[in-house]
Amino acid sequence: MHLYICTNMLQIPQQQDVADSDGFSPTATTPTDNTFLSVRVPPSPTSKSLDGETLRSRASSFNSDADTTRSRANSETTSTRLRYEGDELTTEEALRPDKANEKDFEVADNPFAFSPGQLNKLLHPKSLAALKALGGIRSLERGLQTDLVAGLSVDETLISDRVSFEEAIRGSKLRTGPFMPHHATVSDDVSRQYQDRKRVFKDNRLPAKKTLSIWALFWNAFNDRILILLTAAAVISLALGIYEAVGQPRLPGQPQSVDWIEGLAILVAVVTVVLVTGLNDYRREKQFAKLNAKKEDRQVKAIRSGKSVLLSVFDIMAGDVLHMESGDTVPADGVLINGYGIKCDEASATGESDALRKTGGEDVSRHISEGTATNKLDPFIISGSNVLEGVGTYLVTSVGVNSSFGKIMMSLQTENEDTPLQIKLAKMANWIGYLGSSAAGLLFVILLIRFLATLSGNTDSAAMKGSAFLDILIVAVTIIVVAVPEGLPVAVTLALSFATKKMLKENNLVRHLRACETMGNATTICSDKTGTLTQNKMTVVAGALGTSINFSRDASAEDEKALNFPAAFQLLSHAARNVLLQSIAINSTAFEGEDEDGKPTFIGSKTEVALLVMAKAQLGMGPVAEERAGAGVVQLIPFDSNRKCMGVVIKLASGSYRLLVKGAAEIMLSKATKELVDVSAEALEERPVPESARLWVSHCITDFAEKSLRTIGMLYRDYPQWPPAGVRTCEDDRTMANFEDVFQDMTFLGVVGIQDPLRDGVTLAVKRCQEAGVVVRMVTGDNVTTATAIATECGIKTPDGLVMEGPKFRQLSDSEMDNILPHLQVLARSSPEDKRILVARLKHLGETVAVTGDGTNDGPALKTADVGFSMGIAGTEVAKEASAIILMDDNFSSIVSAIMWGRSVNDAVAKFLQFQITVNITAVLLAFVSAVASPDSHSVLSAVQLLWVNLIMDTFAALALATDAPTEKILNRKPSPKRAALITTNMWKMIVGQAVYQLVVTFTLYFAGAKILSYDTASNPILKTELDTIVFNTFVWMQIFNEFNNRRLDNHFNIFEGVLKNHFFIVINCIMIGGQIMIIFLGGMAFQIKRIDGSQWAICILCALPCLLWAVLLRCIPDKYAAALFAFVGKIFFAVFTPLWRILSAVFRPVGQAWRAISNAVFPPMTRFAKRGAKKVLRRKANGAGEDRLDEEAVAEKVAPLELRSLRSQQQQSQQQHQQQQQRQNLPPITLTTMD
Repeated sequence: MHLYICTNMLQIPQQQDVADSDGFSPTATTPTDNTFLSVRVPPSPTSKSLDGETLRSRASSFNSDADTTRSRANSETTSTRLRYEGDELTTEEALRPDKANEKDFEVADNPFAFSPGQLNKLLHPKSLAALKALGGIRSLERGLQTDLVAGLSVDETLISDRVSFEEAIRGSKLRTGPFMPHHATVSDDVSRQYQDRKRVFKDNRLPAKKTLSIWALFWNAFNDRILILLTAAAVISLALGIYEAVGQPRLPGQPQSVDWIEGLAILVAVVTVVLVTGLNDYRREKQFAKLNAKKEDRQVKAIRSGKSVLLSVFDIMAGDVLHMESGDTVPADGVLINGYGIKCDEASATGESDALRKTGGEDVSRHISEGTATNKLDPFIISGSNVLEGVGTYLVTSVGVNSSFGKIMMSLQTENEDTPLQIKLAKMANWIGYLGSSAAGLLFVILLIRFLATLSGNTDSAAMKGSAFLDILIVAVTIIVVAVPEGLPVAVTLALSFATKKMLKENNLVRHLRACETMGNATTICSDKTGTLTQNKMTVVAGALGTSINFSRDASAEDEKALNFPAAFQLLSHAARNVLLQSIAINSTAFEGEDEDGKPTFIGSKTEVALLVMAKAQLGMGPVAEERAGAGVVQLIPFDSNRKCMGVVIKLASGSYRLLVKGAAEIMLSKATKELVDVSAEALEERPVPESARLWVSHCITDFAEKSLRTIGMLYRDYPQWPPAGVRTCEDDRTMANFEDVFQDMTFLGVVGIQDPLRDGVTLAVKRCQEAGVVVRMVTGDNVTTATAIATECGIKTPDGLVMEGPKFRQLSDSEMDNILPHLQVLARSSPEDKRILVARLKHLGETVAVTGDGTNDGPALKTADVGFSMGIAGTEVAKEASAIILMDDNFSSIVSAIMWGRSVNDAVAKFLQFQITVNITAVLLAFVSAVASPDSHSVLSAVQLLWVNLIMDTFAALALATDAPTEKILNRKPSPKRAALITTNMWKMIVGQAVYQLVVTFTLYFAGAKILSYDTASNPILKTELDTIVFNTFVWMQIFNEFNNRRLDNHFNIFEGVLKNHFFIVINCIMIGGQIMIIFLGGMAFQIKRIDGSQWAICILCALPCLLWAVLLRCIPDKYAAALFAFVGKIFFAVFTPLWRILSAVFRPVGQAWRAISNAVFPPMTRFAKRGAKKVLRRKANGAGEDRLDEEAVAEKVAPLELRSLRSQQQQSQQQHQQQQQRQNLPPITLTTMD
């Protein structure tokens, strides 16, 4: 029974020869005169295909004008020219390997008739000559040891029956029935399944993009000019310190020099920073690699052992038989077995802009053997293309790296793009770095002038003078290290990495990272109804048979208005029952299969599944495959979202033809002009529909819709011939009638009401969105009554909300749309184009729009929206490809989770930004002022201490603040506008306020601490070191306490809310506290500090702790007053700073140019040397690992066409130009906004 699921789903008649209509039939090839019929193949290898008319020529092929002789049915010999490109080629010539792909033709111990290279000749490019050389689709079936009906056996492991090339060709000619392979070794070990097939043809996975090794990440972390300069200075300082300690004589009683410790400590600190940064990057790379693997996985419908099953796209094998239907993205290369009306969009795979009609492999093989094949015949299914129309099955010939899509993807693997927030923060980080570098440069100049001024009277040795100069350089460079906030982009990446991982657990698969941050600021959601707001578990609960019988699931025996299901369907005669069964079973694309538990079920559209379940229970329907096996399908009209219906034409036993149509009930009723006189009569007698009957049916439809039921109507009409006389036919197939011409004067069969209950919690989810300032709109194809009832039930429709139909909406002008959009809540009877127009107009009004979609035609709307959500269960592959986030459970509540996590990402970045700028201001000013004020030009914060602070800022704080999970309260505020400033007024208030407090405390301790604590620092240098230690310890503890302050971005006081739930935050703060304590007790000379006692510890904690109370006072200041103060101060600052900046720019421009010249002369050679060394190491590893994982560049050189390599080069140049433009952009103005 299951063997007929695939081929007998549609009994497709032998289509008329496509060449016949163009004069290429056998009879047409015999001219009445002595002239020859010449069909030339365009010689250009770059010729474009028009409706499949030509196939791209292969570089090694040629066009011959040699005459060939064909044998005709009338035994006359007729000389004709070539009919398709490569017709004259021998088998050897058609399958000749290209030099770059010779390895694909050589497979050791190959049990199959063909090698991957021979199969690739079918599609690289498309070649009917190669198909002919391989013997056609039947030869492919035997050579791949599969079955076109039953597919691969699920028990196959090793192949024991070997088939040669000649046996496959000869066997395909001798055999007429299906091929049933009995050759596989059976094993219960799933890991050994298809072992030989995987070895020869590989599976459908692409080798993972080469990620950087841990050592390469360490090198990237170190490969920063500032860090390299600091390292060089530290090495020189270490060398001089060692020279002072070992090479210089000491006076009696003079202690051993320990200046070398600072250089060593700086090197250790640099190594620590590099290790932590590299490990952090490594962890992030691994997380994104897992996410990408999940993103590429999807389910496809295949036939194995005669049963239709769902497979992971990664598990497709060469020889598999796959289902294909409208909306699918083709997962692997192959040849069409059979199908109906299949058209594919191959623009993404071949560049062909036209929809290409596909012809079954059997038909193509027949035309080739008869000598009537032309370039119009196209049985080739290319991976990466989209199925626009039709249904069918095809045989997989190439998978993974051997497929067309795989070869292109291997040559175009690129790095992930930065998100908008990352770009914004990178710009801000650059400007903060510029300001910090300017401060460091100014400090260096001041200290250098002082050093040079005292140089003449300095009696120290040359080594000590050099060490003093290096101290100045190290302090200046370290300030640059601290000032440059390289942690800002890292914080975004960490937040996105954490959020996307958590979102996946909550059924949101993020395909594009930018969608995660954008979703947090969404202002409106345009949601589908079916499957998103509802459960997509459809059941027929009511209906009407003809225009007189009403039935309902809830009807009782005493109910006079409606019958129960058994009583209603028992009234149907055999003829009426038969036509109703045909309308449900044959006019359907759903089919039988198995669920995850192995139980029989229907697979396909939930609406069609509901009808099939009803037919099985009430009409006595047998297996769907058997019902369809007895029907001769002549034409199939796929479902179209614009006309809201689908149809099929079958040939009856009487020789007449029957058109069956089902779709939206009110549209079906409008097309019906006849009804059945009596559904109980054996003969199907028809009569015009009286107005009373039409009103009765219309009342039933309205009644069903008011109960939130989806209404589906069914029609039919019999024709004596097909296509009917006088109707238009399709241009590319004259046997196909134009649907609009035959879809009229139909006979009404009945209408059913299908219940799809709301999802649990959807009403609450809609309410939470509305409270968060997000407007929810429902866009559905249902009629107005059904849509209004469901929208009201789930809380979308309010009393003052507007409901409109798609046909009326699309006729509005732009200004009229803009006027009604703020009030529009439901768009019913809408098409995908209506949805796209709605999204575009909302974006024009400044809204941040999220939209859901599941169909192929939803692609434009999903692309237009700021964030597109596709359905993971019901969505087509085209919709998933066009979307930014996939809802794995098709549930609207998951969208609410996406909003929460999106806002959490934005909040995490804002928290870290607020924390880092505060530390930057305090650390730079403290180091600058103390170094200038110190007689020996030493900053109170040494280079090693500043590197520890930098580690706290850029890594630990980023991890701690980026991992706060969102709470329900995050939905209690309105979304931020698109152009909102990164730093709000509240953030500026906290940044400036905390910086002022920290500077006051540290300056007080530094300048007045000795007097306050009664320390005689002049006569006792140890007390001076202790005081400096107190300043350093107090400064670090203020950052630790301020990190808690930054957990809140509003003016509420509870900064500890949810802190116990964030284990990252607790662990990282324990590391920071433990590290600081250990530094104070064990740091010693390395950190230039001294261990302090309990009272001094108390001073540090008591000076740092009040920053928590200070934050409470700052939050009590209204934001509007703070904004006014900042605006006033800003005007004064820029009035003074602008001319000063111009003067400094003019002064330091030559210095900057000299620095760039030195950098360009020194650093590139070092980088090139390091890269060459790294490549050698990687090459050795690759050679040792074998040839399974090909080098990406080698693969690109091997398979990428010239235009693809050119495209990649253009992309790299474009990225470089974009980065240069970003660097040249002016400083953006600071915008002050208030938080609600």
